This record gives sequence, C-alpha cells and structure tokens, in this order.
Amino acid sequence: MPLDDGTVAELLNQARLGDERSVQRLFTEHRERLKQMIRLRLDRRLAARVDPSDVVQETLAEAVRRLPKYLAEQPIPFYPWLRQIAWERLTKLRERHITAKRRAVGREERQAWALPDESVLELADRFVASGTNPSERLVREELKRRVHAALASLSETDRELLVLRYLEQLSPREARAVLGIGEEAFAKRHLRAIQRLRRVLQGEK
Repeated sequence: MPLDDGTVAELLNQARLGDERSVQRLFTEHRERLKQMIRLRLDRRLAARVDPSDVVQETLAEAVRRLPKYLAEQPIPFYPWLRQIAWERLTKLRERHITAKRRAVGREERQAWALPDESVLELADRFVASGTNPSERLVREELKRRVHAALASLSETDRELLVLRYLEQLSPREARAVLGIGEEAFAKRHLRAIQRLRRVLQGEK
C-alpha cells in the first residue's frame, strides 16, 4: 500500500534535514510502484531487451542526484516527481531502440499513447466483466479492439487520466500533478472519460 500523504511529508521533512534513513525509505517504499508503472508502459518490442528492474535502478540513481533541488522546491508531490524521471528513461529507451530505427527506414511510428495489449485488456477489465466461456479469446480480442477505439476517441489528457487512475492507480492528487490540471477540471474530465469508454465498450456510438 502506498504511503499516505502525511507520512511522505514527514519523511521529506526529515530528508531535508539530512536524515539518510528517511531518504532510503522514500525510495524503497516507492520502488514497486515505479516497477509497475514501467511494466505497464514498456513497449512490448522492448520487453525482451529491457528489464523493468534496471529502469527502476536508473530512475532511482537519477532521483538521488536531483533530490536536493526537489527537496528545496517540491514543485509536485513526491511520487509524480519520481514517475516523471522514470518516464524520461522510458522515452529515451524508446527513442534509442525503436523510433530512430523506424525513422531510418521511413516507417510511421505507433501513437505515443499506445499501450501494450496486456495493459489494454487490464483497462477493459476495470469496466466490463471478463468472459470465461470457450470463446473467451474472441471476446477479449473484441475488447482490445473496442478499448483501442475508445482510447483513440478521447483527448490525450482524458486518455492519460484513465490510465493513471485505473492502471497505475495514482491518487486523484497524484494524477492531477502528472496532468497539470486543477481539481474541478480533473473531476469533469474523469466523469466524461469513463462515460465515453463505457459507451464504446458497450457498442454504443
């Protein structure tokens, strides 16, 4: 279970005073959340070459380097800040292993928002019941198609909102920090995105 905001605030205060144990606890307690985010977002074409644990280690090493500046300013909550560094690592990996090669042969790159199929199915499972009959595979293929269609029909912000809340399981406060939007806008977008996704999953226009 993620640390509550009060505990994180206290650990950050102790870290600012030079308590190394608080720094270590902050990183240790958020390690699994980072790994889950990386597994979720990692392009399947990189899965055989990139170990999420290695990306976590690189992320935390960079976070240690940037920590003094973060502690002095604290522009966003702690986990969204860590996640931002992990996202930068994933972006660099994608550019190094996929985007550059595809550009070299003149092919179009997949949409930056596209999720691995497993993550798409997990998102679908949050909103509809999974089938268990012999045709389950066909049902799940149809679910993937519908979720892709639903995500494509949403704005980039609304898409990210759903992924952050229901797959990465960020709190509303953390998700707002990642998206850079206020509480009222978040609530409106959240409701609209859920309604749109459910309509598409149910076969409505």
